[in-house]
Amino acid sequence: MVVPWRLVGVLALVLAGFGSAWQFQDWRYGRQFAEQSRLHGEALNQLATAGADAQKAEQDKRLALEQKLAASEQSHYRKLSDAQRDQDRLRDRLATADLRLSVLIDADSASGCDLPKATGAGGVDHAAVRARLDPAHAQRIIAITDTGDRGLIALQACQDYVRNLQH
Repeated sequence: MVVPWRLVGVLALVLAGFGSAWQFQDWRYGRQFAEQSRLHGEALNQLATAGADAQKAEQDKRLALEQKLAASEQSHYRKLSDAQRDQDRLRDRLATADLRLSVLIDADSASGCDLPKATGAGGVDHAAVRARLDPAHAQRIIAITDTGDRGLIALQACQDYVRNLQH
C-alpha cells in the first residue's frame, strides 16, 4: 500500500492548525476567566469594605446614643436627688417650726373670724388674711408635692429618652 505523503502532510497541517486554534481559544478563555476572577475578587472586597464601614457607622451611632442616654440618666438622677434634698430641708424646717405653711383666706368669708394678718417684708400679700396650717397637714402637702415633683422629673426623663432615640 502506497501512502500518499501529500495527503499525510496536509492532514498534519490541518491537525496542527486545529491544535493551535484550540490552544489560542484555551488561552483566550483562560484570560477571560482570570479577568472575571479578578473583577469578582474586587467586587467582594468592595462589598466587605462597605459592610465593615456600615457596621462601624452603626457602632459609632450606638456609642453616641449610649453616651447621650448616660448623660441624660445622670442629669435625671441629679434632678431627682436635688428635689429630694430640697423636700427633706422643707420637711425639717416644718418640723422645727422654722417655717410654717399658711393659706390665704377670702377677706369676705373671714369677716367673722379674728385671724392675724401677715406681717413682715418676706410676705407677698399685703395685709391679706392668712390662716396657718397644722404641721401634720403641712407635712402631707409637702409629701404630695414631693410625689408630684418626682413624677414630673420622671416624665421629663422619659421624654428626653424618646427624643434621644429619635435623633
